[in-house]
Amino acid sequence: MTPHATTSAQAPTFAATGLAPALLAALSAQGIDRPFPIQAATLPDALAGRDVLGRGRTGSGKTLAFGLAVLHRTAGRRARSGRPLALVLVPTRELAQQVTTALDPYARAVGLRTATVVGGLSLSRQAEALRAGAEVVVATPGRLHDLIDRGDVRLGEVGITVLDEADQMADMGFLPQVTKLLEQVAPRGQRLLFSATLDGGVDRLVRRFLVSPVSHSVDPGTATVTAMAHHVLHVETADKPTMLARIAARDGRTIMFIGTKHRADRVARQLLTRGVRAAALHGGKSQPQRTRILEQFRTGQVTALVATDVAARGIHVDGLDLVVNIDPPAEAKDYLHRGGRTARAGESGAVVTLVLPEQRRDVSRLFNAAGIQPQTLSARPGDDAVARVTGAREPSGVPVTINGSSPARRGAPASGSGGGTGAPRRPRRPRRPRTA
Repeated sequence: MTPHATTSAQAPTFAATGLAPALLAALSAQGIDRPFPIQAATLPDALAGRDVLGRGRTGSGKTLAFGLAVLHRTAGRRARSGRPLALVLVPTRELAQQVTTALDPYARAVGLRTATVVGGLSLSRQAEALRAGAEVVVATPGRLHDLIDRGDVRLGEVGITVLDEADQMADMGFLPQVTKLLEQVAPRGQRLLFSATLDGGVDRLVRRFLVSPVSHSVDPGTATVTAMAHHVLHVETADKPTMLARIAARDGRTIMFIGTKHRADRVARQLLTRGVRAAALHGGKSQPQRTRILEQFRTGQVTALVATDVAARGIHVDGLDLVVNIDPPAEAKDYLHRGGRTARAGESGAVVTLVLPEQRRDVSRLFNAAGIQPQTLSARPGDDAVARVTGAREPSGVPVTINGSSPARRGAPASGSGGGTGAPRRPRRPRRPRTA
């Protein structure tokens, strides 16, 4: 059915939403005293058992918006072996693990067990966790299908289903799998769908599976975060490697987005050679590697994360104030999702896009589509204006190593300027066998 706007007032405090006292106490223990707008808007309806369609930009606080409702409405019940009571579907492994981590203290507060079901990690261990009993399962669609096919889990007792980042699941081609999963949950259960946009078939999911949903749109799907500054640096091809290295050497942590996993690896190696504590993050790495790299980035052991779009959704790092687009994204919504790694939950931040001469026209169209007017600067390495915008500084030039990462060979061209192949890649070392 067509979503309709709510008539209920937004709750000014978590207590006003009607949350269970144990959850209020857990929020207080975490230092959280007031809800963000998406939480204040959706929680009263979600707690009342209504189907909810929540639209808001990335970083707006959606995890607690649906998570607290799921935990409140599931508290006091016990799941049978392999029969979860609540399901949260997300598009990526990183987002699944982030959601589980974010909800764990609140789940413990109300005596609920959670399980994370994602590819790249031990299937048998995940099956064991489900058989042991988990009230709330956070899953990516593909791995959950695998476990259903094995008979390790059945969804017939799932009374609350959440689709988080539904538009990203559509972009990744997951909607057929999501549809099959929604057909298996309890037919009269509650559905909470959160998405920045309703394109790519998300609108069809809403019409088919949500019953008289209450719609809350905190931000338009292409909203520009007011606390986020947008900069375009027009650079020459020959200057781009040096410019990139100087920005990466800034004080603080930086996510730098690049087009392909091979160039991400190459740029990370070259930054290590120049003295920048860098690492690459992309889908070609195993899940344990990705988890370790993200933890190194969160703790500051890695300060420059060179990432493909695998990291553009579902990764939250507190205090991240700069995102750099080494390669401009292809679409406006990709730009917004990349930029959404900074200026989260009321914090400030900046997004800087390096643009070569031949990319200027396409990038201008991208910003027009996104409704953004960036500050534009023709830049050379060492310019004071670049230092003011990004904090760029001269890297030490002393090669560094992080957990066995090898610096690039001296003399290898640095960075992904343009689409050249760059230096030949050194042969990969044989992988050590991993323990189960």
